[in-house]
Amino acid sequence: MYEILRSAHSGWRYVVILLLLAAFVTALSGFTGKKPFTEGNRKLAVFALISSHIQLVLGLLLYFMNDWYKLDSSVPSNRYWKMEHIAMMIIAIILITIGNSKSKKATDALAKHKSIFVFFGFGLLIITVAIFLMVKNDASRSLFGIS
Repeated sequence: MYEILRSAHSGWRYVVILLLLAAFVTALSGFTGKKPFTEGNRKLAVFALISSHIQLVLGLLLYFMNDWYKLDSSVPSNRYWKMEHIAMMIIAIILITIGNSKSKKATDALAKHKSIFVFFGFGLLIITVAIFLMVKNDASRSLFGIS
């Protein structure tokens, strides 16, 4: 069961990153081009939000199934898995959730695009940094499956 969840978590990250990147670029385009906020924009943001929440659930299942919370924090790779990775990912998903919520509450299109651009952008940045740190701190891992 653990290997299935681990594979799902590893593979699902591509869906999350692609949807977040698409929502970010679309919001940037809408914000800078002063375009209307369409139903397609809203759905893309919601799909990115849902995919990131699915990734979080898979990650939390792995975290508690593998007892990573019991690891010795004095070892850098253990500290990364015990504290840094989970904290960075939770912060990123909180930012994504806030951005989606703010875009729903905003009344004009520019504010909707801006909130998705800013919050999804910071979330995407934190996720990217966490992936780079994963490769740095754990020699058994590779960047996006590339050795």
